[in-house]
Formats: sequence, C-alpha cells, structure tokens
Amino acid sequence: MTHLILHQYDVSPFSEKVRTVFGIKGLAWRSVIQPVIMPKPDLTPLTGGYRRIPVLQIGADVYCDSQVAIAELEARFPAPAIVRPGDWAVNLWADRLWFQATVTAVFAALGDKTPADFMADREKLSGRPFDVAAMKAGAGVMRAQWRAQAAWIEQGVKAQPYLGGATPSLGDVAAYMNIWWLSLAVPDVAATLLAGFNGVQAWRGRMQALGHGTRTEMAPAEALAIARAATPAPPPAHDPHDVAGLSPGAAVHVSADDYGRDPVAGTLVAATPDRVIIARSSAETGTVHVHFPRVGYHLTPAG
Repeated sequence: MTHLILHQYDVSPFSEKVRTVFGIKGLAWRSVIQPVIMPKPDLTPLTGGYRRIPVLQIGADVYCDSQVAIAELEARFPAPAIVRPGDWAVNLWADRLWFQATVTAVFAALGDKTPADFMADREKLSGRPFDVAAMKAGAGVMRAQWRAQAAWIEQGVKAQPYLGGATPSLGDVAAYMNIWWLSLAVPDVAATLLAGFNGVQAWRGRMQALGHGTRTEMAPAEALAIARAATPAPPPAHDPHDVAGLSPGAAVHVSADDYGRDPVAGTLVAATPDRVIIARSSAETGTVHVHFPRVGYHLTPAG
C-alpha cells in the first residue's frame, strides 16, 4: 500500500496525537522530520504554504492538521475504531482550551531559555507578541485551570482504563497530548500539577505503552518525489447543500481561524460537512489534493 508519511518533529505535541493513533492501530509509517521554525522548504510545496505540524501525506493526498489526519486514518483503517460519540468535541477542547493552558504553563517556566529565533517565529505564526512576562504573570491562574481540566481526566479513568471504556479512543489521544507535552517540557511542573491524580498517572502509563506503531525515517526529497509520481485518490462527493455556496472548480482560499492564518490557494475539489479538499500544482509535487478540516478553518472565494 501507499506509505503513510508523517511530516513532523519529535517534540511536537500535535504530532504525538497522530503517532499515538499509529500505535493504537498498529500501523507502519514513515517519518519526515521538518524544521521547528520557518523556512520549511520541503513542506510548504506540499501544502501550498501551510506551515503547521503535523502534516500527513498519503501519495498525492496531503492532510493538514491532526484533526483531518486522524479522521483519514480512521476511515482507511477502521479497526480498531477509536472515534466514539462526542470524541470530536473532546478533541476540540483539548486542542484549544486545554492546550492554551499548557502553552502558558510550559513557557512561563521555559520562556527565559527560549531561543530568540523560536520566539520570533511563533510571533509570526500567532500574530501576537511572544510575551514571556505576561505568561509568567498568568502562570498561577493558568496552572490552576490546567489542573482543573486534568481533574476531569482523573474522574474519567477512576472506574475504567480509558476515558471511553476498556479501549482507548480519540478522547484519550487528545487529552494525552497535553499531559505528554507538559511532562516532556517541564517535568517538575507536570509533577506538581498532577500531584494526587493517581488515576491520571496510571492512565498516562497505559497511553505511553500503546507506542507509535512501526516508524521508519524518510528523507524529505523522497516524500516530494512520491507526491510527484502519484495521483490523488478519488475525492468524496461534494455537498450540494454546503453553506459556503462554492462549487468544485472554484478558485478558493483556505485559512486557519486561530493561528498560522496564511491562506492556501487552490481549486476547490470538494467541500463536505467536515472537510475541504483543494487541488494545487507545483514543480516539486505535481498535482496534489490538500485536505483541511472544516472546523477551525475558513473556506472563501479567491480574490
């Protein structure tokens, strides 16, 4: 079968979500390490300028954002199923509300040690100052918020191994990301905020034991060559009731609504209730289909 190629870096919390799904589903995949900061000359030709990590590539289909990457893995590899009712809502909460508390907890502790080029890059990504002083000032409040949300996980795993029951689900994957990153980046802070949460500690061990599937390294140039030699898979049917009112063939822009808002231009292939697919061509990749989630992204006419 076509390789599952994950464009990522090892300390990326959102990449950890996809890696954990590989582990749950027992999948073999290829890792393409991309830079932590711009420029990303071997990524942006695939995505049309989208720079966030991770990006999943399957042949000439490119999946931007962990949300659509996980949805595609669930569709292609349905056993074991991991998406249960309510899991996408949990995923959005963990990606946004809880993650923002995690960001503050991490950089309030590490801000003075953070390289200047990383801070400058993240300012461009977010459109806001990388204000270490403000993060330090807000650390007490945000740590309390972080622990309160971790307490929900504690309650959820008191009587069962995982949030969804006997087996792990997307809800576990999404929540685990925040605990994984905080524990990796500032283990002393994580120990303080998880003190007394014995259920979370045991659950974290079970999540870690799921592994990351079978990983093999791949050079970025090989991933681009694979895209160039491949043909995009047949897309899903376009939703004729889509509220954007755009039809396949229209010139469009897709952009995130939170950070990394640089618009990606292309030709609309299909819009469904949960996904937008656009076609793009470049010398490096040939024609690719670039997939975005609907939630968290804007689809607008070009021009």
